[in-house]
Amino acid sequence: MAIGTQDDSDEMMAEINMIPFIDVMLVLLIIFIITVPVIKHAVKVDLPRASNEKLVDKPENVRLSVDASGAYYWNETPIADAELNTRLSQIAAMEPQPELHMRGDKDVRYERVALAMASAQRAGVRKIGFITEPAQP
Repeated sequence: MAIGTQDDSDEMMAEINMIPFIDVMLVLLIIFIITVPVIKHAVKVDLPRASNEKLVDKPENVRLSVDASGAYYWNETPIADAELNTRLSQIAAMEPQPELHMRGDKDVRYERVALAMASAQRAGVRKIGFITEPAQP
């Protein structure tokens, strides 16, 4: 045995020692796992307060229909032309005012629908809607 000689060869080690890197990564992982729940990402928001006021009940809609012969129907009940003005005045005086939904048969003369609209306008009805059927493809 010679003094100062090595049993191993004098070649350089070509591999990277991964153990210190793995130790550092595990320590960082533990630190992040512990600190993330502590950090809160809360946004301060001033929320509105809810009131306990009673809501105003919306009245039921009125359905005025005109069939193919020109007869008027108030919520599916037949009415005379003279009675139409009286009923329209009654709903115009209600507070809150109900909506008037008009349905006209496609074969009725436009004059009958126009007369009903004019009567509703004279009575003071503010909300009039028209009911139609969707077109079939």
